[in-house]
Amino acid sequence: MRAAGVLLLAAHLLIVGWLMLRPRTVTWVPAANFTPLASIRVELARGPWEAAQNLGGAMLLLAPLGVLLPLAAGRLHVSPLFSMLRTVFAGAMTALLIELLQTGVPGRVPDVDMVLLNTAGVALAHLLVVPGFRSWLRRRDEAPPAPTPKIARVGMARKADVLAGSRTYL
Repeated sequence: MRAAGVLLLAAHLLIVGWLMLRPRTVTWVPAANFTPLASIRVELARGPWEAAQNLGGAMLLLAPLGVLLPLAAGRLHVSPLFSMLRTVFAGAMTALLIELLQTGVPGRVPDVDMVLLNTAGVALAHLLVVPGFRSWLRRRDEAPPAPTPKIARVGMARKADVLAGSRTYL
């Protein structure tokens, strides 16, 4: 499972990097947003449908990290709080790195709210999937062994002559 987690994590990060760090050709680029929650307020003012699409998309971008990072770590017996903190921190640092790298890409603008939304998506995915999946794996590994199969009773063997000089087995 650990190898599958590492492979899926690498594939996801490559896809996210390709999507977020390729140049865009646009005629107008807004200013960078360094004020927390400013662009979230603007999206909410546009209406619930547009806000759900834009803010939900930002949350879903890095949400698989909430599941793939613990899967790649491969630990079953770990504190849920420690796992959550470690995963959210790694997700936040990944989101911050993407936003910092976007400063050098034409047509891309850094936004502090995207870091917040990406991190919230990682935390939400972790909370929804990882504790239940870990407990299922622990139960599966610690399942009681199957009962020993019972053999039908065998009758008593015929009396053998112990002192006989020649033994016959027929």
